[in-house]
Amino acid sequence: MDFERKNPVTGEMASRSRAMTPTDAIAIADKAGAASVAWGASGPNVRRALLAGAAAALETRTDAFVSAMMDEVGATGGWAAFNVQFAAGMIREAAAMTTQIGGEVIPSDTPGCLAMALREPVGVVLGIAPWNAPVILGARAIALPLACGNAVVLKASEICPRTYGLIIEAFAEAGFPDGVINIVTHAPQDANDVVGALIDHPAVRRINFTGSTAVGKIVAKRAAEHLKPCLLELGGKAPLIVLEDADLDEAVKAAAFGAFMNQGQICMSTERIIVVEAVAKEFAARFAAKAKTLRAGDPRDGVTPLGAVVDRKTVLRVNALVEDALSKGAALLAGGPAETVAMPATVVDGIVPSMAIYRDESFGPVVGIIRAKNEADAIRIANDSEYGLSAAVFTRDAVRGLRVARQIRSGICHVNGPTVHDEAQMPFGGMHASGYGRFGGKAGVDQFTELRWITLNTQPGHFPI
Repeated sequence: MDFERKNPVTGEMASRSRAMTPTDAIAIADKAGAASVAWGASGPNVRRALLAGAAAALETRTDAFVSAMMDEVGATGGWAAFNVQFAAGMIREAAAMTTQIGGEVIPSDTPGCLAMALREPVGVVLGIAPWNAPVILGARAIALPLACGNAVVLKASEICPRTYGLIIEAFAEAGFPDGVINIVTHAPQDANDVVGALIDHPAVRRINFTGSTAVGKIVAKRAAEHLKPCLLELGGKAPLIVLEDADLDEAVKAAAFGAFMNQGQICMSTERIIVVEAVAKEFAARFAAKAKTLRAGDPRDGVTPLGAVVDRKTVLRVNALVEDALSKGAALLAGGPAETVAMPATVVDGIVPSMAIYRDESFGPVVGIIRAKNEADAIRIANDSEYGLSAAVFTRDAVRGLRVARQIRSGICHVNGPTVHDEAQMPFGGMHASGYGRFGGKAGVDQFTELRWITLNTQPGHFPI
């Protein structure tokens, strides 16, 4: 049985994929579990070569990825092509890590005892990835777990299953052994049952999930019933602080990129611009002028910097946030409520705590400007959120910028850079309602391996009994 995904712009069928059942998912997890033994025993250079091949195979499918992302999620061609480029780099970084999965010898107080801490594969890793940056986040969900010697099951988003299928095709072309990499697709109404069956499966020993905080809590609770560790990268309400000594032109460029890239549908998107009162008027004027140049349109035409948001629900949610703010005294500087999924870049000034947009994640092309009295007030406002994924601060004083960054409660903070910034080798993740655990680099290796203590005794033992 199959299910269909509709194009958010045209309403036409974008893709047709297999609607797997919990029984199907269990069979796939069984297959992954069986394959994990030999794969976990494979050498690092075997894994590295196959991952390098997958990166190359991914790149050859760029045109197919662009077409799939345009059709399934309304992405622009530029965003889709960037997804492929970044994902290929992420896979190559994972390949490079295969020889970096080390351990250590720890001095023992027992004579003749060689004590070692070893990192070993856990078995099967379940990766659950979203629709907003599907090639990047799909590759992230599986590349480093594979490098660590685990088999993987990729639970594809029901919003863009065709895009996820192309990822698996690239890995298959690279020559991974049968059962080492697997995909599960399902109809939207079957999500809970299918994901529950995968989390419950005894072969699955780790789960990584990227998505909303609400769903992340459900995943974590289900995994906790089996004492299975999770890596959760969830929602965000990223603040960008502009201090009175900031380079306003640089701040405007970074804020526009952070707020409106991919129509604001990025976990790191700039959702709150916190400007010290002394420069707020000038910043707001320059930023509004920039936002007005960012037109939205049908991504297939390729003539606008913004494409479509993913669905009508996003339009209604963003419109409601804007209308609520305006009804409570905010000022509309650019854009405004939309009728279609081609939503304009929208800027709302004078945001205060009584407005829903002050706290609620929009995940759309709208950003609020909040006035702060001074540096301390800006830090207070930045931390007045349940989320803590990414943040930024703009100032010409580097020492001051680092001091402010250290006081913002987020997993990531950039001084004089946008909130949207990712690199494969960095420890990527958040705190509070933005989740826990880290993707990337050695921190990622820690997430997807088991740390074991093993000893070798080389002298006769002496015991009290």
